Amino acid sequence: MPSSRTGRPPVQRAARRPVVPGPPRENPLRTLHARARRAWDRPLTAYYVILGGSALITVLGLVMVYSASQITALQMSLPGSYFFRKQLLAAVIGAVLLLVASRMPVKLHRALAYPILAGAVFLMALVQVPGIGVAVNGNQNWIALGGSFQLQPSEFGKLALVLWGADLLARKQDKRLLAQWKHMLVPLVPAAFMLLGLIMLGGDMGTAIILSAILFGLLWLAGAPTRLFVGVLSVAALIGAVLIRTSPNRMARLACLGATEPQTGPVDCWQAVHGIYALASGGIFGSGLGASVEKWGQLPEAHTDFIFAVTGEELGLAGTLSVLALFAALGYAGIRVAGRTEDPFVRYAAGGVTTWITAQAVINIGAVLGLLPIAGVPLPLFSYGGSALLPTMFAIGLLIAFAREDPAARMALAMRQPRFGKKRNGGSQGPRRWNTMRRRAPVARSSGER
Repeated sequence: MPSSRTGRPPVQRAARRPVVPGPPRENPLRTLHARARRAWDRPLTAYYVILGGSALITVLGLVMVYSASQITALQMSLPGSYFFRKQLLAAVIGAVLLLVASRMPVKLHRALAYPILAGAVFLMALVQVPGIGVAVNGNQNWIALGGSFQLQPSEFGKLALVLWGADLLARKQDKRLLAQWKHMLVPLVPAAFMLLGLIMLGGDMGTAIILSAILFGLLWLAGAPTRLFVGVLSVAALIGAVLIRTSPNRMARLACLGATEPQTGPVDCWQAVHGIYALASGGIFGSGLGASVEKWGQLPEAHTDFIFAVTGEELGLAGTLSVLALFAALGYAGIRVAGRTEDPFVRYAAGGVTTWITAQAVINIGAVLGLLPIAGVPLPLFSYGGSALLPTMFAIGLLIAFAREDPAARMALAMRQPRFGKKRNGGSQGPRRWNTMRRRAPVARSSGER
């Protein structure tokens, strides 16, 4: 072995270890997407989304009703909180209805379908009786209850059509009759047209559109053939075109689509244009809660049909996108409930409620944005109006009940136990052992230690 100059043997260097590549870095977006998918696939996700989303929409709606209605109340020589107090009372009653509906079994919901339908038809016919029915903004679809309280029976007609139509289609599916077009259409379509006729006698085109959307949603969920679906849709579109053509007011609303000036020729587009003004002046984060300018008499129906415009002016783009996100989450959760159940009634009823709320929200927001004609329908759970809020909250209770009826959700709810004060051994068998969440000592304590 050769030696170095110092006489010492040369130092042999260790061979370099090959560089082992580490695990590839995960894409943060993919990781976030995978976590979101796992969270969404949990059994109770739809239950919490429906409950939390509807609660947030209702609470935010109460805040905006208070803000948007103050000037209108003062102009009517009423206290500034007049409309807010009435809406708060309706929300409390609606919360009770939601709780009751969410705890009712599915069989009881089906049993209530026919009584609710009969009651809605009776009240809608009572609207046309002179001295009982009340006309508001040219539409006679209200019943005076005494004092300042009024009832709009057509709002309960939506709930009646959902429950009765779902029960009817579920019974026919159990008997395997939906393959025949006669059983699919009769008596669902004639009953829906009867409700539409009672509504149109009062001139309420907006509510008739929502009712038609519910009908088409039920037919689509029942698996109606394309030609049958298109046929019913063509008949409804023809009737709607005739009703619009024969009404100067409805033709004027069509002429206001895309208008940028309050007066477009002979057509008055004041409400549509000032709704756009309110949204445009809000910016990203709005002018501040209560600081709307358009609600000072410039924007008609600021606390009812056009409350979304006041929301955009005071809370800005961030506020309006938050409202849209809440409605999107609520609709998607309703679709999930309808898609994961094996009970035909639950599928039809959940799909009908989701169609109702989603279609009404799209029509209201589209009218405020100038994309659709002004239909005069409120924003669900958000706009002022107890007659619209009560059946809608009952319908939300239906969705919550259906979400709880899912087998996986029912098992997850049964496994949840309170952390404190829950007995581990049921009954009186054996000594009491309470879950106090205390860690046991690693060694045994002496007899004198306390």
